[in-house]
Amino acid sequence: MILKKSLILVVVSLFSSTLLLQAEDGNNLTNLSLERALSIMEQNNLELKISKFNEQITAHEANIAKGNNYGKLDLKMQALRSNDAGNVFGFKLKSREASFGDFGFNEFDMSGQTNPLPVQPKDLNYPDTRNHFQNTLTYMVPLYTGGKLDQYGKITKALQTMSQLDTSKLLNEKIFQTTKTFYDISLIDQYIHNLSNIVNNVSKLENIVGNMKSEGFAKDIDELEVKSRKSEAESMLTQANYNKVLAYQYLSFLLNKNVTSIEPINTLAPIPHVEKEEIYQNNIDIQKAKLGLKITEMAIRLQEANFLPTIGAFGEYGSADNQAFNDFIDKDFYTVGVQLEWNLFNGAMDKENLNKAKIENMKVHEQIQLAKDGICLQTRKLLTEVKSKDAEITSLETQLDFATKVYENYQKRYQEGISSISDVLIKQSKELEVLLKLLTAKNDRNAKVFELTSIINEEGI
Repeated sequence: MILKKSLILVVVSLFSSTLLLQAEDGNNLTNLSLERALSIMEQNNLELKISKFNEQITAHEANIAKGNNYGKLDLKMQALRSNDAGNVFGFKLKSREASFGDFGFNEFDMSGQTNPLPVQPKDLNYPDTRNHFQNTLTYMVPLYTGGKLDQYGKITKALQTMSQLDTSKLLNEKIFQTTKTFYDISLIDQYIHNLSNIVNNVSKLENIVGNMKSEGFAKDIDELEVKSRKSEAESMLTQANYNKVLAYQYLSFLLNKNVTSIEPINTLAPIPHVEKEEIYQNNIDIQKAKLGLKITEMAIRLQEANFLPTIGAFGEYGSADNQAFNDFIDKDFYTVGVQLEWNLFNGAMDKENLNKAKIENMKVHEQIQLAKDGICLQTRKLLTEVKSKDAEITSLETQLDFATKVYENYQKRYQEGISSISDVLIKQSKELEVLLKLLTAKNDRNAKVFELTSIINEEGI
């Protein structure tokens, strides 16, 4: 019964502790899996958010270019007051109220006995102040631009797609960095575990040397050598823990959330399946180069449009009076028209711009082939390096197992007085050296696998 009560108390205590930890870590990510981390990164990473804003900007730019096809409708409302002779007469004429009296005919001698030409009509030259209210709707629309607006629309739409490709490339880079950091932390954990074992072994050796010294079988220098080696190993362990903290800080930066622990990955990163045609289809750099080629083709057609005329239509409707909206229909007016504009000579600049666009197109065409060849070469190189690292890792794992056993053997030989403490520490140094080489090889191998995965872009855009 007492045992049962104690067990209940332990369970309650553990449950309470778990709740407390969860409350304290409410803003932290603990025991985070790689899959979950990638999902959070895709939603939270600040660089990705900025890139998506750029996507939205280019989408609006594409809509702006499309809007040019529909013309422009403006409403203009004027409220004026003037006693300027020209303005007042113009106001009356615009309002369809001009009369012969405005020309000063009431001041002429209509009998014909005097010459009216020298007379300066006061009503015309010194009119009363007049208000003028005019409302005008103006619509201008392009009818034919030689294909300029069409190509502008296509180019801005292509640039929108280009910004999406930029985001996909950035996402691949962040997936690479997040995945690599996960594997780096896992390797650091393995390194810390192995290094802790080494420190423990040196501590045991330190006790052995201390006991042998007390019995007269070891010297002071033996004890000093062991303490020096222990201090060196502890320093390396401290540095490894600092590196782990830095790795977590970088992972937190990538996810834009505080990460305190992860689910470790204790296996090597799997090598992705590589097919040349799939690389040509999915690789983002090649996709961007192909899209760039299409844009240069559009640019050629855009420059060709400069040799063609542009035609636009114009329509205006309005009304004017000395009172706002007074007799609007009776005093309305309209104007319609069509305009053709055709540049006949500008110093051959259009021709040079066209030739420049054609050369740019040829350059991009070669860049696509260069991108394909370069990426295939890089893929083959990475595959070869990964296979080489696999062989190196297999060899180093065998060497580490052997070095550990040799160290243990020499430790026993030292206790038996067959080997010196220097020999033991040399073998222990060899074990540490092989361990560092092994973890470095695993880290390099994983980085190349992640780079290869990023190039292949298996999921596509």
